[in-house]
Amino acid sequence: MDLNGIKVTPRDQQVLNLLVQGCSNKEIAGQLSISPRTVKQHLRTLFLRAGIRDGRKRVKLAIAAFENHEVIQ
Repeated sequence: MDLNGIKVTPRDQQVLNLLVQGCSNKEIAGQLSISPRTVKQHLRTLFLRAGIRDGRKRVKLAIAAFENHEVIQ
């Protein structure tokens, strides 16, 4: 999956970075001072932008974010 064609806001990127680190939605929410529901919404929006309709494909999004993160560093 290529994240370059997907609109990713700075907050989306923060959520993805924490997801890649293995954080749960609750942990992500705590670190970003937002609600778990907001985290879920960020992820849902990213899934839709990436064309992911199956919740089990969350791992694919995390892997793509991780690979993109490695390229950026």
